[in-house]
Amino acid sequence: MNKMIKQFEEVIPLIERLKNDPESLLTDPIAEDKWSIREIVGHLYYWDRYNLEEMVPEMKDGISLPEFPDHDLYNAEGLRLLEGKSAEAVIDLFIKIRNALVEKMSEVDEDLSFTIGSGKRTFSPESFIRMFVEHDRRHLKQIEEKVGSL
Repeated sequence: MNKMIKQFEEVIPLIERLKNDPESLLTDPIAEDKWSIREIVGHLYYWDRYNLEEMVPEMKDGISLPEFPDHDLYNAEGLRLLEGKSAEAVIDLFIKIRNALVEKMSEVDEDLSFTIGSGKRTFSPESFIRMFVEHDRRHLKQIEEKVGSL
């Protein structure tokens, strides 16, 4: 699990580097009808916050964690809550919550197994984090295509 948590944590300096880019680049949509980099970082922040507050505290062996909220509604809610915040402020929120989530996930017993909602798939803390590492990768690729490199 340590390797997975390390990969999850390694996103922090990549996102932090975005503070060197102009606000206009970070708030411009990455493509037509797509989010901006600021919104992508906000999206990552909002899911990290959900996991930190709702999922990790409930991780116990044999438990069924709450079902994830409807993705479209949750994403829209997260973006609404970040309206009016600068890209730098959103990046700072992301860094703070990601650091807290990394710390909390590091404290979880890696031998636990649990399900999510009514799902039949069993997760470990490592496979749970892997889902979000893969989620990060998809969004980092989008960001890289816009800024050139991270």
